[in-house]
Amino acid sequence: MTKIFEPHPLYKVAEVELIFRRDKDTVQPKITSSESVNRILMASWDMNRMDLLEEFKIVLVDRKSACIGISHIGIGGTAACVVDPKIIFAIALKANASGIVLAHNHPSGNLRPSQNDIDMTKKLTAAGKVLDIQVLDHLIVSSDGYYSFMQEGLMPG
Repeated sequence: MTKIFEPHPLYKVAEVELIFRRDKDTVQPKITSSESVNRILMASWDMNRMDLLEEFKIVLVDRKSACIGISHIGIGGTAACVVDPKIIFAIALKANASGIVLAHNHPSGNLRPSQNDIDMTKKLTAAGKVLDIQVLDHLIVSSDGYYSFMQEGLMPG
């Protein structure tokens, strides 16, 4: 007679399920340049907080260079925002993105990247290579304009 296995209560663990659904009514604009990414970002950014708090977002891109969506990653104070690479790539993997564009604002209006911005871009680009998710660009935005790492030749190779 076969005994039915009953798991010990210590071994009952949560099941992880990944789901991603596209809304049929959602527009997926084509990403053709840093300008097109900036337009998409500005349409979704809360301009009441642009000059107040630093926020970090990612734009998710599919293999056809279409914008799958935007994900809010974090919000900080007036001069910094904590960014967790695990969260960024968990979202990108869940959305089945082939690429991402990093974006954050500088409440001061200064569009020049800090050394921390440059180092973080390098770190996230290296992590993306391992996962086959290309970091396409990093935009620093403000109410007066934007700065593109790609346009300025600062994207790591």
